[in-house]
Order: sequence, then C-alpha cells, then structure tokens
Amino acid sequence: MTIKAVNEVVAGVKLAKDVHTPLGGLLLHKGKVLLPRDLEVLKAFMVDHVIVESVEADSTRIPTVKSAGQKPSLIFTGNQQGSGNEEAPVRKDLALHEEYDKTMTLVKNCYQSAITGELRMYEVRNQLDNLLKHQHEYHILKFIPRMTNRHDYRYHSAVLCALSSYKLAQWMGLPQKDWMQVAFAGLLHDIGNAKIDPIVLNKPSKLTEEENEEVRQHTTYGYQILKNVAAVNEGVRLAALQHHEKVDGSGYPLRLEGNKIHIYAKIVAVTDIFHAMTLDKFYRNAQSPYVVLEQIQLEAFGKLDPKIVQTFIQKVTALHSGTRVRLSNSTSGEIVFTDAQHPTRPMVSVQGEIINLMQQRQLYIEEVIY
Repeated sequence: MTIKAVNEVVAGVKLAKDVHTPLGGLLLHKGKVLLPRDLEVLKAFMVDHVIVESVEADSTRIPTVKSAGQKPSLIFTGNQQGSGNEEAPVRKDLALHEEYDKTMTLVKNCYQSAITGELRMYEVRNQLDNLLKHQHEYHILKFIPRMTNRHDYRYHSAVLCALSSYKLAQWMGLPQKDWMQVAFAGLLHDIGNAKIDPIVLNKPSKLTEEENEEVRQHTTYGYQILKNVAAVNEGVRLAALQHHEKVDGSGYPLRLEGNKIHIYAKIVAVTDIFHAMTLDKFYRNAQSPYVVLEQIQLEAFGKLDPKIVQTFIQKVTALHSGTRVRLSNSTSGEIVFTDAQHPTRPMVSVQGEIINLMQQRQLYIEEVIY
C-alpha cells in the first residue's frame, strides 16, 4: 500500500482503502480501479491523498499500444462497470416488454368489463405472474414502454404501478405473501375510473367543483368493483379506496389519518404519483423523473408516508457510476457520484467537466439513457 497525493495518482491504480468526503460520506470503495473521471471527482471533493495498492502489484492495469495520432489509453480487466467507453447494452428485456404489452391489453379489457363487474381475475393473475417473472429486468427510472399512446396512459400507469409497487413492497420489507397482492393493488387501484364519464376524466382544462367531486368517486367505485373479487385480499380493495388519502387527514374520500391508511394504499400512493407525472397524457407532456422525485419528496411532509418516500427515492436513484443521463440543457454525461443525502442531484461528468447538480440548481436530469 502507498499513500499518494491525488495530483500524482494516474488512472488504473487500485484503491487499498475506502475514500470518504470531507463530511464523512463514502466516496469511492476499497478495491475500486480509478478511472479518469474518478480522479476528477477526488479533485472536486478536494481530497488530497488516497491509499492505493502499489503499481507493481497491480495486474489490472494493462497499457494499450499507442497508434499514430491516438491518445494513450488503458484497458481494464475484470468487471469495470460503467467505464463510459462501452457501447449501449444489448437489449435483454424483450421478454419483459412482451409480457408488459400483454398485460396492457388485458388491463384495457378489465376496464371495459369492470362496468358490469366481470373481471377475469384468473387470467389477470396468470398474466401478472408472467410479467413479474421478469421484474428483475425492470428499472423504474430506465424502463420505457415500446408502444405508448397518450390516450392509454391510465393503462400504462396501472401496469407500471403494479411493477413498481411490487418492488417497493420488497424494499419496505413486507412479507413475501404480500408482494403479489401489492402488485394487484397497483394494477387495480384506479379501476373505479371505468365508471367515470370519460369526457370529465380526460378534460384538459380545470374541472368544476361538481366534476371534481365526480372524479373523486373513482375510489369508492373501485372498492365496490373489487369487493366481491375473491382473488384479491382486503388490502387491495382498500388501496383502491384509500390511495388518495393523506397521512395528515387532508385526503379523500374519508379524510383518514396515517395510522388508519392501509400499507398497500400508502405504497400505491407513491408509485401512482410518480407514474402519473412521468407519463405523457394527451393534454400534458411527461415530466422529468428526477423532478418528479423531488416533488414527491416535498409531498412527504404531511401528505405521504415519509419512510416509504425515502425508501422509494433512495432505491430508484441507486444507479451505478457510469450510468449515462441526459440533462435538461440537452447535454449528456455520466453519473460519477451520488450523495445519499441528495440522491436526486448527483455529480455528472459532461465532456470531462464535473457538474454538481446540487450547486447548479437550474439543471436537472431529464432522462436516464442506460
């Protein structure tokens, strides 16, 4: 092991000890092979020295042959995830997309048949099970449906809420027996909209008080539709009824306070807001997922369950260094460091320049590319 000044460290050496920020946050892990952008991060955090393994013992750094007019570079052996030099990954989520599309079609049919109370739940359960078999390929910030139609956003929201609620139930430590039921809650939480006048439901301008009251009835209608459905438990029915309740008692339809709102409803409330705001509607464009996460974070104070919100934001923003993103100024770069205290505003390397989104508040991440 050798103590080296950061100004003397070259790309390709391996850290022998963890590196922390001046405030004590973990910046780089022990064993990390330093890349050029890591050196920029160290300088940006004003880290003076690091402890590295001796270069002579480092077998992971192999110089490439320099050809005329080519800048010197290094090839790293082993798993150097997120180096920034890789091509866009080969599509591995085709099965997920295929099952997603099938679930979308089934959800559409469910909305149409819900008016008469005839939900084909055996078919829905089988299809949802097929979809969730591929949930490990689903990343909330990265997944984009193959076929989107602004008029179908409610069906997309239902399927996405099922996938995201399933993950959030796991992250919250709910028993495994609840995971599928929480997915049902996400899938069916807005089923009561089937009984709302579509002209009112899709009205682009502000609703009148009477129209607003009609739309709010979808929670009660949803509970009534699911009341006699044997395939779902009471938590799923209550999620349909309570997903617009707020922990401070300001929600609807019953103005319940936090301890009276079912955990399924609290989970679905978060995923519902996220997907409703990040999907294109025929009267409004999708918003940046990172901007929406910040808005959800603000909602956590008195409105949403703060523990669920914190878990959701921390987990969905846990992207590895090297993840490519597009910023709101149309430039693209790579995430190089995410502060756990400010997960929606990481440091991004753009053409060799480190942009700290905590300092440059006018910028934000518009899209996760891969």
